[in-house]
Amino acid sequence: LKLGTVKLIKITAAHDVGKAINPLLAEGQIEGGIAQGIGMALMEEYIPGRTENLHDYLIPTIGDVPPIETILIEVPDPEGPFGAKGLGEHVLIPTAPAILNAIRHATGVLVTKIPATPTRIRAGIREKDGIREKEARR
Repeated sequence: LKLGTVKLIKITAAHDVGKAINPLLAEGQIEGGIAQGIGMALMEEYIPGRTENLHDYLIPTIGDVPPIETILIEVPDPEGPFGAKGLGEHVLIPTAPAILNAIRHATGVLVTKIPATPTRIRAGIREKDGIREKEARR
């Protein structure tokens, strides 16, 4: 915790997919979107002049993705083909906020800029501890 590093233990994702025409494909799409969300939350940051290639711009690998529990909620859409609904970006959107909320729950630190790098998390912990020390002296 004092290093500011984050280790994801598990992610549970529930998505209304309408009618799952191909459940395995839907699960794969959810897993891919979660991997993108992990990158957004914890490592992907463009710094002009520095992160202009994949050597310096970090993206998640399979080692960064924890076990994922996928829950397919099937509420057929009368307007969709065979009752299916789109899934794409719907998976990416909640992943980063969920990770940031987990960091806040674990540390008490509200990260307001992504990615939540160890440096930013450590700074938040130091700030929080500094405020506690000031309050204790009162």
